[in-house]
Amino acid sequence: MPNARVIEISQSGGPEVLVPALRPIPTPAPGELVLKVQAAGINRPDVLQRRGLYAPPPGASDLPGLEAAGTVYDVGAGVPPALIGQRLTALCPGGGYAAYVAVPWRHALPWPENHSAIQAAALPETFFTVYGNMVARGRLSAGDTVLIHGGSSGIGTTAIQMAKGLGAAKVIVTVGTAEKANACLELGADHALIYRDTAWEDTVLTLTDGKGVDVILDMVAGDYVARGQKCLAVDGRLVIIAVQGGTDANFHAAMAMVKRQTFTGSTLRPQSIEAKDALAMGLNEHVWPLLNNGTIKPVIHATFPLEQASDAHAMMEGGAHIGKIVLTLGD
Repeated sequence: MPNARVIEISQSGGPEVLVPALRPIPTPAPGELVLKVQAAGINRPDVLQRRGLYAPPPGASDLPGLEAAGTVYDVGAGVPPALIGQRLTALCPGGGYAAYVAVPWRHALPWPENHSAIQAAALPETFFTVYGNMVARGRLSAGDTVLIHGGSSGIGTTAIQMAKGLGAAKVIVTVGTAEKANACLELGADHALIYRDTAWEDTVLTLTDGKGVDVILDMVAGDYVARGQKCLAVDGRLVIIAVQGGTDANFHAAMAMVKRQTFTGSTLRPQSIEAKDALAMGLNEHVWPLLNNGTIKPVIHATFPLEQASDAHAMMEGGAHIGKIVLTLGD
């Protein structure tokens, strides 16, 4: 089997530990397809894996990369051969920072209409995460009010648009700068609060006439959980998707009981193939039409050639980006 370009993690550490290498093109197992990758998205779990804080699940590639777009190069047993040559974008169990990646075939979705490879590669990990947490776990319904922390991130820019596209009545976000606030408002957020300048939980209550929000998408955790509970409505759902503010969190148990509040969360990568199959089906039915008609558009901040993955990680850790950072591999 010929060798192809990949990015390896040489050891746990900073962005400089991401190094170009060559590896054999993967052979698809039963139920898998192999994509010839044209672009691959960068995600925060990649950064955690590089640091040695997020090990791949059993059987997954040790290479980073959780989403990629390209053409189907090969298929394993049980996968329709007609897929060969089709353009797909896929959620990867790992290995997306490579010229070829093997993925469960049901986790690959069509490129949305009028999308480039870069745009298509920015979708899977982010959209599976937002849909699985805000919609499936958070039970987002038309007419709900939503609070999204980190509104200018890849997750945040997706969540704003998805919430609005699925009928949310009001979307409130927290961000770090006025530039990021303006970007979120342009994407459809109704209010963008600069968390350094305000007790955002009090402002959220004011903006909702004291009722609070129905769903909170929280990538901070730490003390944001207790603060979020304060502005969580009766029957509200707070969903934790990352712990950038720390793993220790408190909530008021009596308030949770009286207001029937739900606290939940998830990580995507360790979930079963079947669970991700269900998310893919939901996305294809409810969200992909919004991409096809232009209601939702991926926000791309920057692109880097595959061999400059270390620079891409440095940009992500710098925190100034708005939207997604994507690696490119050409045709």
